[in-house]
Amino acid sequence: MTAIDMTLGDRLTLKQLAHAIHNGFSPIIEVESMDGIYKVRFHHANGVSDLCNNEGHVSTFLGTGEIRDTLGQLGFTHGVLTFADQCGDEMIGVEGKAMTPDEMLTYGTRISFR
Repeated sequence: MTAIDMTLGDRLTLKQLAHAIHNGFSPIIEVESMDGIYKVRFHHANGVSDLCNNEGHVSTFLGTGEIRDTLGQLGFTHGVLTFADQCGDEMIGVEGKAMTPDEMLTYGTRISFR
């Protein structure tokens, strides 16, 4: 674990992210799809951080191309695309078990930022 991992909170701005990268930050990047809206999470030694804007609100994107451009310019090459999982259907009585965050990363789709 790098020292920078210990100083990160649950939200990161692009400026904080660029500083962290310069200081050895090397997270697993998750791009979560939520029915056509995407958000970015960084999994690291100290937990999980969401990409946010300067006001502290979680950033959302309307496509993966926008994410590719944003993260690619910082030097990131790939991430994992996951889906906000609806695991059952209460309308017809189908129960399900939600996937854990680790399972979502394990079974997600690798995507490129280049």
